[in-house]
Amino acid sequence: MSNDYLIRVILIVTTTFSISALLMPYIIKIAYHIGALDRPRDEQDHRHIHKKVTPKFGGMGIFISFLIGYMLFGVHSVQMNAILIGSFFIILTGMIDDINSLTAKQQLIGQIVASLVIIFYGGITLNNITAFGFNFDFGIWSYPITLFFILGCTNVIRLIDGLDGLSGGISSIFFLTIGIISFLQQRFGTLEITITFIMLGSTLGFLVHNFYPAKTFAGETGSTFMGFIIAVISLLGFKGALLSSVLVPLLILAIPILDTLFAIIRRIIKHKPVYEGDRDHVHHQFLKMNFSQRKTVLIIYVINILFSIAAIVYTINDARLGMIMYLVLFTLVVGFVLHTSIISEKLAKKTQIIEEKLSKKKNKK
Repeated sequence: MSNDYLIRVILIVTTTFSISALLMPYIIKIAYHIGALDRPRDEQDHRHIHKKVTPKFGGMGIFISFLIGYMLFGVHSVQMNAILIGSFFIILTGMIDDINSLTAKQQLIGQIVASLVIIFYGGITLNNITAFGFNFDFGIWSYPITLFFILGCTNVIRLIDGLDGLSGGISSIFFLTIGIISFLQQRFGTLEITITFIMLGSTLGFLVHNFYPAKTFAGETGSTFMGFIIAVISLLGFKGALLSSVLVPLLILAIPILDTLFAIIRRIIKHKPVYEGDRDHVHHQFLKMNFSQRKTVLIIYVINILFSIAAIVYTINDARLGMIMYLVLFTLVVGFVLHTSIISEKLAKKTQIIEEKLSKKKNKK
């Protein structure tokens, strides 16, 4: 069974990869034709890295590849209908924003509508969690909790989409990790696994044209769609389960989740709107250290892969070892935060002063 399924997985991934990669040149032409272009802007915070006009409609190529992949390999169900309808609202909102920018509130409305389709039509909700020998039934709170989860996943991918290949690469790592875990657990042929491998091929095909130097960007269409599907896969695979299982998607998405959390804290400290962009995300910190765009993205890939390995070990092999790995990685991330302006310049300066004092005391001894 596993060998037959492995062949099917390879077929799904190679097919959707080929469709996505071959579609992108045509999507790029369409983007130029309709004006879905990202133009470099000389803003006060100078947060835009690229220096040339770049089409930002790559998400449409991912979505079309996803649709064709579903038609070829998917199985009809009410849940899949809900995913398709919800995806349509995500794509429509993203398309409008890529052509003619929407406000943060307008984007949020589109995402909420898509999420409500998943929750009420698809019946996909996080109902309960078993932890420490107790079962916590969320009851009516399952609806807002699920809504918050979907919106959270959708926007952590959107917010980290700041360099060539970053959002697509992180999403691909997520899909690959979930696929490996599911394969090792012998969860063959389920809806979430079929979607996972369809999306893996679609995002990898997009990366052929998006990795530095990018010929196209994912745009709001692509980044929100990838995040939305990540949320759906997580809910389908881990809802109503042990707390340890629910943690798996969060372990894999540690970097974008932490980056979003730091951004929220940073903007609150600076008394700025949470949705306002800046140049202090994780990838900006590496660029300030004089790493190139390519090296920065590869470093973040490696960190994300380490978190993914921790998630695999935690789920399949040894929960204790996986948690130790995760805590070590999290400690390193905290150290990185204390030495950079990812939360505030003052915090980094205070850390430097404390280290200098400790160093002087050590030298005196």
